[in-house]
Amino acid sequence: MRLACTRMKRIILLLVLLLAAMPARAQDAFLTALPGLGGGFGAQVTAVGQLGTLGDPRALPVLSALSEGRLVRLADGTLLIRDGTRFINAATGAPMEVAEADTQRVNINNRVRGALRGALGQLQIISPNPAERLAAADAIFRSRSAENVPLLDAALAREAVPEVRERIALALAASRLVATNPVDKLAGITALGETSSPQARSILLEARAANPDVATQIDAAVAAIDQRLAIRRAAETLFQGLSLGSVLLLAALGLAVTFGVMGEINMAHGEFVMLGAYTTVMVQDFARDIPWLQPWSLPIAVPAAFLVTAAIGAAMERGLIRHLYGRPLETLLLTFGVGMMIQQAVRLIFGAQNREVISPPWMQGTLMLPFDIPVTANRLWILCFSLVIFGLILAAIRMTRFGLEMRAVTQRRPIAAAMGIRTGRVDALTFAFGSGIAGIAGVALSQIDNVSPNLGTGYIIDSFLVVVFGGVGSLAGTLIAAFGLGVVNKMLEPWAGAVLAKVFVLVAVMAFIQRRPRGLFPQKGRAAEA
Repeated sequence: MRLACTRMKRIILLLVLLLAAMPARAQDAFLTALPGLGGGFGAQVTAVGQLGTLGDPRALPVLSALSEGRLVRLADGTLLIRDGTRFINAATGAPMEVAEADTQRVNINNRVRGALRGALGQLQIISPNPAERLAAADAIFRSRSAENVPLLDAALAREAVPEVRERIALALAASRLVATNPVDKLAGITALGETSSPQARSILLEARAANPDVATQIDAAVAAIDQRLAIRRAAETLFQGLSLGSVLLLAALGLAVTFGVMGEINMAHGEFVMLGAYTTVMVQDFARDIPWLQPWSLPIAVPAAFLVTAAIGAAMERGLIRHLYGRPLETLLLTFGVGMMIQQAVRLIFGAQNREVISPPWMQGTLMLPFDIPVTANRLWILCFSLVIFGLILAAIRMTRFGLEMRAVTQRRPIAAAMGIRTGRVDALTFAFGSGIAGIAGVALSQIDNVSPNLGTGYIIDSFLVVVFGGVGSLAGTLIAAFGLGVVNKMLEPWAGAVLAKVFVLVAVMAFIQRRPRGLFPQKGRAAEA
């Protein structure tokens, strides 16, 4: 018993001595590897690898200085870190008074830079800063060494940030792919095949030639990635098409009221869209010097643009258009001339150069959906905004007295007048309503397009195309036509290009109108007969 206790005491004493010696050994290893950074390129690669595997936090600033060209040496071989005008001893971290002329920069080549990326990744993967851990995972992913597997396993187990965790898992899979152990290699192939990363696909294709024994597994993993990438591309195309459709919907809704409901051709519709965008500029300029009002400048611009363009539309209808009802050619020429006058007036007031409209913080940035589908925040907001505006317009026409009177005048003007409805007032309000909707469209377009006097010119033809294709007088047809044309246009762009895709869509709509002149959803009843 006494002999056993004596042996136990010796073992405990030996463990205490080993634990006490560990920091000294780590320190000795750090100081032993450090001079190699000032030697030749081969010695630098060896020293960088040793410092990276030590896990000593003092190695991080030294390797960072070497990577950034801030590591210098003295004639006696002492390594210093240049920090602005100061010099710090790389071994002790103490500042030193040294003349610039006595130092010589430590140069590196591409081989050393490659070793530095992996070593810095090994050291930064344990950093408390998530951004540094993310950069470290990327560096290790690019270096792809089987020696990093234990380090990445430990980092993955304690990582809590989803984005960093995903990147560490990708780096771990890439490191396992180059391992000599078949089990680790298959685990790396499986993990890479479960991602939707083009980088993972490239790594697998590179590894296929060097690993013919697992070529079948690599092919299966690449096929799985290709399937996910195809889904992502289809989802991106769908979102881009819906985004374009929301823009077309906003631009066409006002025209659907003035042209589809009233039957009057307003070639100045694009200029009303442009006036809404310039109203947004004016509201933002007004709120620029009022800090608490700046975040609300865009929501305030929506009713402001509606009121401004509605007032101008009402004045235009009462002063000019009401004298030309039933004469579509004269109305077309008149509104075209008015549109040119509005453009020139805006050039004289605001200038011909583009005006800047700053998006609020909640409309900036990119959102990542499943399958790594990027969605820009401003486009997503415009998509939702267009649907809300469509719902409000539909409710105003179907559920208000104004909408009832507007539909009555549209269907049977003499009977509506005989029942006491002031048809002239309804005409003015309807035209003002459609013009105000165009102004709201200008607010949304100011977030994705240049605000200039020519802003509305590019949307007038598309607006007429949407209204005619959907069915004149049908708001539901306008909705479906806008999103349908937007999606089809974006589906054709990868094969035909942006210009030819638009031409194909235009020709297809023309061919469709030849067979169904009233569009997708033609009006029925007395309104259609009239």
